[in-house]
Amino acid sequence: MPIANATTATSVAEPTQALYHKITWKLIPFLCFCYLAAYLDRINVGFAKLQMLDQLHFSETAFGLGAGLFFVGYILFEVPSNLILEKVGAKIWIARIMITWGLLSACTLLVTSTTQFYILRFLLGAAEAGFLPGVLFYLTTWFPTHRRGRIIALFMIGLPLSSVIGGPLSGWVMGHFDQVSGLRGWQWLFLIEAIPSVLLGILTFWVLPNHFRQAKWLSEEEKAILESELQSDEVSSPESKQDFRDGFFNLKVWMLGGIDFSILLSVYAMGFWMPTFIRNAGINDTFHIGVLTALPSVAALLGMLLIGASSDRHRERRWHIIVPFFIGAAAMATSTFFTHNVVATVTLFAIASAAIIGAVPVFFSLPATFLKGTAAATGFALACSLANIAGLVSNSLMGVAIDLTGSSAGALWFFAGCLILSSFLVIALPAKLVNR
Repeated sequence: MPIANATTATSVAEPTQALYHKITWKLIPFLCFCYLAAYLDRINVGFAKLQMLDQLHFSETAFGLGAGLFFVGYILFEVPSNLILEKVGAKIWIARIMITWGLLSACTLLVTSTTQFYILRFLLGAAEAGFLPGVLFYLTTWFPTHRRGRIIALFMIGLPLSSVIGGPLSGWVMGHFDQVSGLRGWQWLFLIEAIPSVLLGILTFWVLPNHFRQAKWLSEEEKAILESELQSDEVSSPESKQDFRDGFFNLKVWMLGGIDFSILLSVYAMGFWMPTFIRNAGINDTFHIGVLTALPSVAALLGMLLIGASSDRHRERRWHIIVPFFIGAAAMATSTFFTHNVVATVTLFAIASAAIIGAVPVFFSLPATFLKGTAAATGFALACSLANIAGLVSNSLMGVAIDLTGSSAGALWFFAGCLILSSFLVIALPAKLVNR
């Protein structure tokens, strides 16, 4: 009898595994490239800074404020954008997001004053609002809870890949296109790196089905298996909330926002300011800065895949966030003692990136463990909105710290402390609820 049961279980599992393998290959690579393009357009201003500050006579504080104003627009439009996506479908709304943010990012090449810079960064944030929580919500309509850690990790490798690819590319563009056709290198940077976002936005109309029932590449039998899997997932979490109020007025969502706030303080410090850290360590060539910037991102990519897979395998979420937080905080704080040593700087930020960014997919698998439907769309967006206040705080604080003290140490120590404190919020999440 046990042998017969094992054989039956294997025969049931094989088509299910094949189905999820198929869905993964159909959706995740495309969405990963979209996220890569989005994040590249968000942080390439960190590379442009190496030239545009001197040419436009911006201070570090003005740059930090402008980089941070992106997140004001992002925060204000996050929840409305995600609710619209739920109503009109991923195909139309994600395409709209990508095309508008690509065009606005390209317009940054026209900036000549701090006011123009501030306005464009705000509009870019408003345009991109809803992309990340929208995709995360979209994935919950395809994958049950116990598969999401690995799937979200595969999608979110677009974040470190944006630096792996974008770092050397940005350095090369700024070094080789400077003064071509009368444009400076940083202007070419905004123009060239906006093109993929617009093209991918147009492709979204053909690549993304709004729902698995509309996927022409799934057979009726496959759709039935998928529907059964998702229904079983809902049955296993009967406490899940489903309406707008359950997503907005939910203490756990606000706790998640606080945790993500701490994550993003560090992520944006590394994403926006890594070229500056490396230049301060003694590297001046923009291409070499780009290559070295890519190394911590390679570590982050590996961290995301390994931590996400381990979390799914053990069906454990909390300690897969807490332990990386402590490691990342320690590495980031230690980096402040080696600001003029390029090897130590790159190595310590590689460790910090692998740990902190590596825990991000596990974190984003949490909201859907207790939210469904409109509540999930609202909860994802609200948590992201609260967290992205960190973009304004991180960039502004870093700029002010450098202008006032000549060092980023105080800001980095503050960010490391926030990671440690947020670990207590992770502990407060019930293991029975989130470890699935």
